[in-house]
Amino acid sequence: MRILAIDPGNVKSAYVIIDFDTCKPLQFNKTDNESLLYTLLIYSLLDEECRVVIEKIASYGMPVGEEVFDTCIWTGRFMQTLDERNIPTELVKRYEVKINLCHDTRAKDANIIQALVDRFTPGARNYGKGTKQAPGWFYGFKADIWQAYALGVTYIDRLKGGKQ
Repeated sequence: MRILAIDPGNVKSAYVIIDFDTCKPLQFNKTDNESLLYTLLIYSLLDEECRVVIEKIASYGMPVGEEVFDTCIWTGRFMQTLDERNIPTELVKRYEVKINLCHDTRAKDANIIQALVDRFTPGARNYGKGTKQAPGWFYGFKADIWQAYALGVTYIDRLKGGKQ
């Protein structure tokens, strides 16, 4: 089984396709939302063997800008497209990722990245990215791709009944 994890944005979204058994990232990118929507419509890796998790926008009592509402619209468009393909989709809030990986809701992106590195590439240099000649587990990861991967790992942990 594969997991597609999406960290949605108002203009671009990051995604990672993860092997359920190994948590190995199989494919990832940060792309404009129109391209991702088109990919969700036609991509053959998304089938009955695939589940999708999307980060859910949550309110913490602070005012938000137009970008947050645009992100909500894109989340809905992604979900509708996947629903039309009969691909199970779930939403997971950011604080669940923080609790799962860092055991603290105050964790920042850097803490989450470090927790992933410690879990999957302990002792590796360069955050487990490796080099072009010797790619590591996280080779090519940057920015929101880390957060999409963290979302997917959290979802896998939930499906497996806790952190592995």
